[in-house]
Amino acid sequence: MPNITEIATYAKENAEKLGINKFDIYGSSADQTSVQVDRGEPKQVKASNLSGVTVRVWNEDNTMGVTTTTDVDPKGLELALKTAYEASFFGVKENVPDFSPEATVPIDRSSDEKAPQVPVAQLIDSLLAAEKELLNAHPAIKGVPYNSLAQRDIDRFYLNSNGAMRTESRSVASVYLYSKTEEDGKKPRSAGAFRISRGLENLDINGCIKETAEKTISHLNYEKIKSGKYRVVFSPDAFLSLLGAFSNIFNAQSILDKQSLSTPDDLGKQIASPLLSVADDDLHPANVGAEVFDGEGTPTRRISLIENGVLTNFLHSAGTAKRMNATPTGHANIGAKVTVSPNFYHVFGSSATAEQELSLETAENVILIDDLQALHAGVKALQGSFSLPFDGWLVNKGEKISIESATVAGDFLEVLKSILFVEKEAELTPGGVCPRVWVDELSITGE
Repeated sequence: MPNITEIATYAKENAEKLGINKFDIYGSSADQTSVQVDRGEPKQVKASNLSGVTVRVWNEDNTMGVTTTTDVDPKGLELALKTAYEASFFGVKENVPDFSPEATVPIDRSSDEKAPQVPVAQLIDSLLAAEKELLNAHPAIKGVPYNSLAQRDIDRFYLNSNGAMRTESRSVASVYLYSKTEEDGKKPRSAGAFRISRGLENLDINGCIKETAEKTISHLNYEKIKSGKYRVVFSPDAFLSLLGAFSNIFNAQSILDKQSLSTPDDLGKQIASPLLSVADDDLHPANVGAEVFDGEGTPTRRISLIENGVLTNFLHSAGTAKRMNATPTGHANIGAKVTVSPNFYHVFGSSATAEQELSLETAENVILIDDLQALHAGVKALQGSFSLPFDGWLVNKGEKISIESATVAGDFLEVLKSILFVEKEAELTPGGVCPRVWVDELSITGE
């Protein structure tokens, strides 16, 4: 992909030639290598380079057309601008997207450091060693059916005819391990773990092996559970999965489309326990995949969503911010239409004091939910309800007994209000940073 200065020059020259006065271009390129192994042998090696740009053009009537292309040489850009201009005459006439008012605001922080990519042979050797160590961790662990070690270089840019020009580059490395057991007369049990870092040399592969082994082994002695109401502790990953499934609460586009559990009037209302605070913070130090600007060129930042249980902000694009008399928050994705999505959650206990400090070491008969499943099928996002199978344990004074199979059901807004305790120690997950969250009572259905 040519550099952004060259693309900007090509775009400007072609726009002048075509008589186009207003346009913007967003582009990204991801160069990735990933490997998988199976029983001591390489199973799959994948290398890919995915790149593309989205071109938007406004005509004299201020309607807009969009086109995408992977060809960013002068000819390709000329064709993309011409196609988008022709499409603009068929564009929507109400709530037409516009440039972000913050697309030219200077950004203090730049993330242009890339980690050196290692040879594929080194990736394979590292993953084979991880698989071997996991298989040796316990006689019952017979396979690691799902595994991956990947390294990725990412470049992004945004420019517009008003003079905005942004670019950033970064590297990400990740490992995923998921092991499975086989024992005579017992059901197969499984568990997984994930780690991410800015480069392979800092990737905690050993921590991933250890967590996968410990979780898998802890599920070997399982028991059925009686159906009923239980106090529930959500792991960081499980709580963020649930929060993500109901992210329409914070999504301004969903609210305007009346596809949300919130309304514009809900800002300032108590929607959760005073013990809970949630922010969306793409620039959190723990977020190795941080982006410093969104698809419209708006700088990303920390946005408080829930403060002491009170709904404080929505996530905006430039268009939703204009319609709701707010400020763009750096959560826009551009394409055929502009969408809004969360970046990186930061969940933490608020300044309010819990009635009592709770601990799994002293708690009796609580359910610790480690991993929620079937979120695509078991969540009714517009009704607020969920019914989801999960992996987890029944915990009695620190002793954990794996649950054979069970489902947790409830109403998400009720879950938020029923939070009893937010632990202090947070964990990094793919979706954000979060501690364990205790909820008063939820319906658990055993076999």
